[in-house]
Amino acid sequence: MGLRTLRYFVAVAEELHFGRAATRLHMSQPPLSRAIKQLEADVGAPLFARSPAGVTLTAVGTVLLDEARALLDHADRVRVRVSAAAGVATITVGILGDGTDPGMARLAAAYRRHHPGIDIRIRDTDLSDPTCGLRAGLVDVALTRAPFDVTALALRALRTDPVGVVLRADDPLARRDGLRLAELSDRRWFQFPQGTDPLWQSYWNGGRPRQGPVVRAVQECVQAVLWNGTVGLAPLGHDLPAELAVVPLIDMPPSRVVAVWNEGDTNPLLRSFIEIATTAYRR
Repeated sequence: MGLRTLRYFVAVAEELHFGRAATRLHMSQPPLSRAIKQLEADVGAPLFARSPAGVTLTAVGTVLLDEARALLDHADRVRVRVSAAAGVATITVGILGDGTDPGMARLAAAYRRHHPGIDIRIRDTDLSDPTCGLRAGLVDVALTRAPFDVTALALRALRTDPVGVVLRADDPLARRDGLRLAELSDRRWFQFPQGTDPLWQSYWNGGRPRQGPVVRAVQECVQAVLWNGTVGLAPLGHDLPAELAVVPLIDMPPSRVVAVWNEGDTNPLLRSFIEIATTAYRR
């Protein structure tokens, strides 16, 4: 059960779709499917229940997902410490499932131009950690969204995005031009796992306690809307399946895209990253 296979498994578990997971992993689908089947053979039990609509985790798969995430986090922490000890010129960037943002594409191109010899590593994280591994020492800087607890962290605002509510296209409210949070008070909302930053949870719940299913990944949110009609919030302008609609929220404060790093970090590569990011995201 190698780390690469575990990364494959986590991608499928978070996307709940082999095709999307293969795209995320920058590989074709057949070898990904073969790797998961071999993993299931090694484990001795199915990890996914497969259907034409996609896949869902079995009970065994749910247990393995928690363990795989913990193992991969530990492996990332080892890599970071070893690289630091070796003095390798690297910068590790945490992202929060927003890899298609054009601002990020501009930032990547600009940073490569300014620092062609630097090894840039990307760590994609789930929705339960808005610092993208920064507090755990897994990344040097995070491209994420506020608000969350910024104690001992430094933050640079890069952009603000209006927010809407994600609904099924056949939901009566999906035909509206705008909604207020009070009109969604009787709906079930997404919840993040226990221990998630309370400021972060509160923002994505519209500022008040809600009830609903626990999710970690964007695709889990999408599937919960499609299957159960769960309400979630999302920045406007994101690509979503045709079966979903996003209605702007009139009384919801905008979502801030931010770069965040540890206070007191004097790494010149980091300072350059922040300045380049500021320019890239405000074009």
